[in-house]
Amino acid sequence: MQSIGQSWLVLQLTHSAFLLGLVGALQFLPVMLFSLFGGVLADRLPKRKVVICTQTAAAIQATILWLLVATGTVRLWHVLVLAALLGITNSIDMPTRQAFVVEMVGREDLPNAIALNSSQFNMARIVGPAIGGLIIAWFGEAPLFMLNALSFIPVIAGLVMIDSSQLHAQVKRIAEGMPRQSALQSLREGLSYVRRTPVVFLIITVIGAVSLFGINFNVVLPLFATDVLKVGPAGFGFISATFGFGSLISALWLAWRSNRPSISELLLATIIFCVLEALFAISHWYVLSLVLIASVGFAQIAFSATANTTLQTVTPDHLRGRVMSVYMLVFNGSVPAGNLFTGELANLFGAPISLLAGASLSLIAAVAGWLLRAPAEKDIERSNVIEA
Repeated sequence: MQSIGQSWLVLQLTHSAFLLGLVGALQFLPVMLFSLFGGVLADRLPKRKVVICTQTAAAIQATILWLLVATGTVRLWHVLVLAALLGITNSIDMPTRQAFVVEMVGREDLPNAIALNSSQFNMARIVGPAIGGLIIAWFGEAPLFMLNALSFIPVIAGLVMIDSSQLHAQVKRIAEGMPRQSALQSLREGLSYVRRTPVVFLIITVIGAVSLFGINFNVVLPLFATDVLKVGPAGFGFISATFGFGSLISALWLAWRSNRPSISELLLATIIFCVLEALFAISHWYVLSLVLIASVGFAQIAFSATANTTLQTVTPDHLRGRVMSVYMLVFNGSVPAGNLFTGELANLFGAPISLLAGASLSLIAAVAGWLLRAPAEKDIERSNVIEA
């Protein structure tokens, strides 16, 4: 709801597509710059307390934006500054929150928990913009931002009510007699683990490539609706909703299966995602395109949720925050560069060629991962033996 409200607010203030993109970039840029240090912080401090602090900071940001809009004093620079501050908050919150999941549920229920979290996220992605649009149409922007600010109250209350003594993976932060590492030393330790652990390195490399080249179709979907499929704004809405529906079904299916992570299943889902995206790129039949984009959404959640589960399962407790910060960096931090790549190709050669090129490059990375998967599979087998 806040995303659509913020975009609408900037449009009303400026009527500028460039400034609309600038606000979005300011929220992603801090993730690229600071998420690695956010992972260091997550491994040094109790994750529950860190998430309480980040959610409180986000609540303050949301409250200030609501008050500025409600009093009619909001200016563009307010929105730009608040967007950047939210991005900084997210750079700490995202890796910490991801790594906190296993402490809440334990390794045994981790696949189910991550899948349920994905289903919740995708449900919000479907329902949130629809509710946000109706609220703006009926009551204006201020009530929307007020609801967003109030929504943090139960979130923070729930975090405060968690009994820390019942959490899993209680890690002793600093061994007795050992010198405390600096932030850079901690960061190097995390990056070294990623580089020398085959399963972690393979997943982050493949997911990074697919995130950079393949998960940017949101940039060209409006062009497919208007120029390729000729279905207009209503058809674009159906395409977006169908993608979200496919993602939601995938997340619920993964939660129901609750299987142990498998590198072969992860890479196979990634390959299927690339093939389906390529088929969508060349489709000119609207009904077929709806089926394909729903399948793309299904496959995307299948490989991204499995990647998340696998990383958290094999990573030692004391390194999990740093590993997840690298994952967040390649998965979310590549969005601005990927959007520029896809958008510029679409500008030069058209939306179908742009999407087909991204799917092809992603497919090369996924197939390479499949051919080189043997050491990663041994890592997972070793992790399962140790856990058992």
